[in-house]
Amino acid sequence: DRMTKNFKTVLGTQGRAYFLTASGTGSMEAAIVNTLSPGDQILSISIGSFGNRFGDIAEAFGVEVTRIEFEWGTAADPERVREELRSMSDCAAVVVTHNESSTGVMNPIEALSKVIHDESDALVLVDAVSSAAGVPLPMDGWGLDVIGTASQKSWVAPPGIAMVAMSDRAWKAHETSTIPSYYFDIDQYEKFLQMGQPPFTPALSTIYALDHSLQAIIDEGIEEVLIRHAARAQQTRDGAKRIGLELFPDDSVASDTVTAIRVPDDVDGKALVSHARDVYNVELGGGQEKLAGKIIRIGHMGWVLPEHIEESITAVEKTLADLRT
Repeated sequence: DRMTKNFKTVLGTQGRAYFLTASGTGSMEAAIVNTLSPGDQILSISIGSFGNRFGDIAEAFGVEVTRIEFEWGTAADPERVREELRSMSDCAAVVVTHNESSTGVMNPIEALSKVIHDESDALVLVDAVSSAAGVPLPMDGWGLDVIGTASQKSWVAPPGIAMVAMSDRAWKAHETSTIPSYYFDIDQYEKFLQMGQPPFTPALSTIYALDHSLQAIIDEGIEEVLIRHAARAQQTRDGAKRIGLELFPDDSVASDTVTAIRVPDDVDGKALVSHARDVYNVELGGGQEKLAGKIIRIGHMGWVLPEHIEESITAVEKTLADLRT
């Protein structure tokens, strides 16, 4: 009860909430299988690799997916989404990633949700794995129907627990959803929740850690947590620019939980990542798929201190000097 209450408080929702032993992708799959049916038409908004994944999951269960893709490094344009919705004969749901950690871009979820509600009765299903608890995401206030997230990232616990919140609209859709599921069938989680138990063997140590971190977020204060994340993000962006590097996305859409930085043309991006790790003991994220070797990523979600950011920026600066020698 304490975990559920704290989770819902952070998300600003009066809806239902569940904890599943799974990765963040499990929360995305749970969102699909518990609200949709084979043959349903949905719109998938993608600005990177994780946005693509949400659409892929839906297709795997026989959902008809219309995809609208934006250039990597940019955010979704609500007006283009409006046009796409107007062109569709029906739309049961829109799936979208809030924070695209592969590109360091934050989608304008509030504006997107408003357009979706203006133009359709579609559910708004949000992958918030790398955004929830790190940036503003008032679920009820923004009209979001399912939020899927996970215990790592800004929730500051080890990976292993998928976290799902559902609105009343999503629950109503669930009552008529016909995608077959067993492990992710939310009815089982609801039934056992009433008994104060999980339906399957839980990742117990991670549950204890998540319980602790949820309470710590509440104790610190949600607004204070969000302010801290914004400050660490700005420190990272300023630090990258200070050493002569360019951000991958425009500042106006840059994520407050992970910063993507362009690798200079005269430097091997993969060598930059490995050298920083091996020589300076700093783990940087590299680019994914078509961005491999072209960007580096610095995460600043959770309990990250200013000195951690400074250490990371210094390691990048020294690594660049080493590689150019």
